[in-house]
Amino acid sequence: MPETPTKTRVALLFGGRSSEHSISCATAGSVLRHLDRERFEPIVVGIAPDGAWTLWDGDPAELTLEAMPVVADNGTRVRLPQVAGERTLTVEDASGIRTVPVDVVFPILHGPFGEDGTVQGALELAGLPYVGNGVLASAVGMDKHFTKTVLEHAGIRVAPWMTISRADWARDPDAVRARLGDFPMPVFVKPARAGSSVGVSRVASVLEFDRAMETALAEDTRALVEAGVSGREIELGVLAGRAGAMPRASLPGEIELDEGRFYDFDLKYRGGEGARVVCPAEVDDETLAALQTTAIRAFEAIEGAGLARVDFFVSPEHGIVVNEINTMPGFTSISMFPVVWEATGIAYGDLITELIELGLQEQR
Repeated sequence: MPETPTKTRVALLFGGRSSEHSISCATAGSVLRHLDRERFEPIVVGIAPDGAWTLWDGDPAELTLEAMPVVADNGTRVRLPQVAGERTLTVEDASGIRTVPVDVVFPILHGPFGEDGTVQGALELAGLPYVGNGVLASAVGMDKHFTKTVLEHAGIRVAPWMTISRADWARDPDAVRARLGDFPMPVFVKPARAGSSVGVSRVASVLEFDRAMETALAEDTRALVEAGVSGREIELGVLAGRAGAMPRASLPGEIELDEGRFYDFDLKYRGGEGARVVCPAEVDDETLAALQTTAIRAFEAIEGAGLARVDFFVSPEHGIVVNEINTMPGFTSISMFPVVWEATGIAYGDLITELIELGLQEQR
């Protein structure tokens, strides 16, 4: 009788210390429900809001966007190996301390302390293979100031912006307001390091600026003031190539917004009127080729690995402008990244498998 093939043991990390904790939980629930259990055995590690790493044994069906779940500290503790290359996790619970073999780690974490290179650095110190972007790409992609700096240096168009520190704002807000005159209204004010549109405000007049700055600086020590760019909002997914091959770009998806709206947290995750997702987006062949080429160039500019979603503004007036790169995009089955790859020919479950296999082959 032939031996049963050994399953690849995948440690899924979710939750975390950021304001995007519940989004990460919903992503983890979706991945767990679609993971190929014939090939992969999950070891599920929930990171509580206070940073405790716990062995999670709940029902993935409870991890939904509607529930906005939070990882509870169940008293267990999960620790990374103390010796690089051991390929084990240490689990401590009521029965004692044991080691659990692991082949690859899949960090399904959004925002600071997860998507910003910190966890990626810890995994590299531990010598554990992992899915997705490395330390540098994660840190650059998380920080909008440095994303724009790197992309501009690579010759990729971005919206005009300025960066304001919390200290600048506290020291001389009038000087900051004076610099606002360099930008036509509306502008967008964003935390430098936050995702899922957390802390983002659309500012249509100077009277709204102070409140927007306070909102952004509550999330981070720096805020970006970014010129509003009129045009279609187009998003593409990028996957790394196999065995040294070129990265791949998906077909585009489009966010259609009602007049005066922007794609804020509520529209992204709580639904409601005002936004629609169209995939694939209707673009001509020349624009499609330019979008795909630019998405790959942006991915390569930050030394991307595994996956990314590249967001664009597209218009006859401004051409193709990169808005941002998301190195751990929303990954529920209805999120844009899986949707554009589904339209391109890779089903959600197969996309999860592809990312795990890319993580196993990545040379860090």
